[in-house]
Amino acid sequence: MAWWRRERVRRAHPLRSARARAALVGAALLVGTSAALPGHPALAAGIPSSYAFAPDARPVTGATSPTDAPPLAPGATYKSSLPSSGEIYYSLDLDATSDTYISVTAVPPPGDVPANDGIKVAVEDTEGHSCSSESKTFGLVGSARPIAVWAAREVSGSRPRCKSAGTYRVIVKRVARADSAPGAWDLELFTTSEPPLKQTGATSAPEAWNSATPDPLTGESVRRAGGSGFASAATVGQGLWSSDIKPGQSLFYKVPLDWGRQLYATAELGDSSSGDRNVSSALAVALYNPARGLVDDASTGYQGRRRAVELDPLPPVAYENRYAIPDGTSNVRFAGAYYLVVHLAAEVAEKYGEGPLGLTLSVQVEGTAQPGPEYAGKPEPEGVFEVSAGDRAAAAGGAVGGDGDDAAMTVLAVSGIGAGTVVLVVLGVWAVVARRRVGAW
Repeated sequence: MAWWRRERVRRAHPLRSARARAALVGAALLVGTSAALPGHPALAAGIPSSYAFAPDARPVTGATSPTDAPPLAPGATYKSSLPSSGEIYYSLDLDATSDTYISVTAVPPPGDVPANDGIKVAVEDTEGHSCSSESKTFGLVGSARPIAVWAAREVSGSRPRCKSAGTYRVIVKRVARADSAPGAWDLELFTTSEPPLKQTGATSAPEAWNSATPDPLTGESVRRAGGSGFASAATVGQGLWSSDIKPGQSLFYKVPLDWGRQLYATAELGDSSSGDRNVSSALAVALYNPARGLVDDASTGYQGRRRAVELDPLPPVAYENRYAIPDGTSNVRFAGAYYLVVHLAAEVAEKYGEGPLGLTLSVQVEGTAQPGPEYAGKPEPEGVFEVSAGDRAAAAGGAVGGDGDDAAMTVLAVSGIGAGTVVLVVLGVWAVVARRRVGAW
């Protein structure tokens, strides 16, 4: 396969070129805007950014006892922290009809982490009866990176004590050993509410679906920088997408999936000119559903030559998948944005230097889009379990998220930095750039 040997070269109108957009951003930042752009630290420094929390994340402090647990609202995003030992508590006030999901993204500080260190998230009723719990460890790729774990209160589930309205506890703790690194981890909490169906349908998962991997994609890749968090994930769709990734860095992408659509994804590291030493677990890829529940993850080593890691084939998106036993099938239960998170282990820098390596994502979306289930209400946040026209346009190569030029323009427009002077300067630079480039076009 001849993947991404050359970047795609497009002849663009000067006002739409990446260089012109970059000039505008640079001019604006020079006019007294020394503050970093919120939620996009990669724009303020030319180094791999840390996790970019959602700009609307609300600060909340987890309690050390369930009686003091602060409430979380379905549909909202929060920023918190997790101590190195002990449990912390939050609460959810829930009705008797909706399923509610809580996803917790742990963000440890840079450095090595033990393979079996990680986090556990649980939902319980006020009497301590478990509704669900999940845990996740860092595994063989022993470098610090964001990992997300979800738990749920499912009215449609098999636990009768969790079907009534009332207050429920969310419990978060470290899955730590004695030699785990001390210190607190940052957390991002994302809550999602799914209403019941208007009419009850099938209560078993589809028994058969096409699990054959399609033929590999060929041709040139499209350049697309990844985001630094779920909220800033860059949108991708069918095709090959290339970027650079540095050791210790995590890149976030999202793939809009309609009901009935099926995702196949592969990530590949390019060749290195710095040797052929072995890193046993270098590249990690994880896939999360729209509620940020883990669907699948995989990792691979690296020896200086092109190396790919492929996620397992997934079933078509269907409401009934929730009745399957394997998580890889059960968690493909919603339409919406599915998140690909790619991490390059910090250890790679010890053997190949701090410089970036080429990364290519192969994304294939099969199947025919189908009507979704009829909900008896609206999910929270609204639109989380659907694909909009804007999502489809972005996946096809239109407006994108991430920490690239388009994201920079978006953040500049909405972040509120600067004043009328900045706007005038930006417009002036835009006009000058346009006139000069039109004259040479």
